[in-house]
Amino acid sequence: MRSTLVLATAYAGLAAAIPTISVKGSKFFTSDGDQFYLKGIAYQLVPDDPLIDNTQCTLDAKLMKSIGTNSIRVYHVDPEGDHKDCMKTFEDAGIYIWVDLDTFNTQIEQASPHWNQSQVDAFALVMDEFQQFDNTGGFFVGNEVLTTPNGSVAAPFVKAAARDMKAYRNSKKYRNIPIGYSAADIASLRPMLQNYMACGDNSSEVLDFFSLNAYEWCGDSDYATSGYTQLTKNATNLNIPIFLSETGCNTPKPRTFQDQEAIFGSEMSSVWSGSIIYEWIEEANNYGLIKYGEKVNPTASDAPPDGFTRSGTPTPISPDFDNLSKVWKTASASGIKESAYTPSLTAPPCPAYTSDVWEVNGGVALPTIGQTYDAAVESSIARGTATGSAATGASSPTTTSQPGAAMGSPIKEVQGMGLGLLGLLFGFFWWM
Repeated sequence: MRSTLVLATAYAGLAAAIPTISVKGSKFFTSDGDQFYLKGIAYQLVPDDPLIDNTQCTLDAKLMKSIGTNSIRVYHVDPEGDHKDCMKTFEDAGIYIWVDLDTFNTQIEQASPHWNQSQVDAFALVMDEFQQFDNTGGFFVGNEVLTTPNGSVAAPFVKAAARDMKAYRNSKKYRNIPIGYSAADIASLRPMLQNYMACGDNSSEVLDFFSLNAYEWCGDSDYATSGYTQLTKNATNLNIPIFLSETGCNTPKPRTFQDQEAIFGSEMSSVWSGSIIYEWIEEANNYGLIKYGEKVNPTASDAPPDGFTRSGTPTPISPDFDNLSKVWKTASASGIKESAYTPSLTAPPCPAYTSDVWEVNGGVALPTIGQTYDAAVESSIARGTATGSAATGASSPTTTSQPGAAMGSPIKEVQGMGLGLLGLLFGFFWWM
């Protein structure tokens, strides 16, 4: 009798487990065989790790679930922290976590790109911690590393990071948690960057997914005017999943999130795998969906240095929160069953070197661990004609200026960082 009860309890636990996410062709699927679309929110309450305080996770997860959230993106975590309670709380709410592997001091830099053993080890620690959770949806090896055409020489280092983290994942016999990159929406790098991350015959060097931080749909716009038509045209033949890893232009106010209807509708859902709204908490950048109280004078006793409270009961910001809730309730992509899907898209040609546009020579060898960008590396990755490259000009950049253009970031001392992440980093100055 006792053994029967134990078995029944075990089976109940298995039945209640959230299905895991994997990649097949250009789509995400759950282990139940359903196509998966992200309805996500960027979630970084504090700079080091928002997934340790389960009291806060519980309050936030409950409100997120009420509007149909199925994913959150977390930019920085402490791999030494205890995440079991928060991850279980979000799992119970049906919410997956998409985690950046880098930290403030291990990220790949555009100005002087390198990929060394210290970075590998730091990325691996994050993977070791989060691979154990079924609701870990995916890992990012970088966020907006490339922001200018002459910064394209950093692309091979990002791709090398994905190669080595995929190899590490496989060597540890972890499940195939998708590994990808989150790109700044820089017109001059379209579509070369996404194609480069997906090109090549060696699947061990190809990213599992590509994502874009895009703030092009602003105010009372539409699919054509916003520039989403061009983004979709660029991505139509991409052979790996693509989604918007940040979106939600906040000028003009209020945010109506009309773009979600297009993303999950017939215009985009056959190509795109959803989106992540920037962001959960209200900060100085005015992108928040909720707040934990009114802003206070940062000079007051016991006040947070930026005046924004970062814990407590979340209060929806009106009308933005309600607007997103209403749109998500009706925006739903039907998708396809994994059993009925046969991938037909092939890897794109690697974009060829084009001066001042794309300064990587197609399918050249990726940097090895410990390699730093210098004259020798420049010569090997940015000159000549590589096998498997597209002809010069075949991947011409999109030059049309779109609404919601990105601004510069003093953190990385380059231009082109997404507005959302810019605000996030500003908010973190006082912790650093």
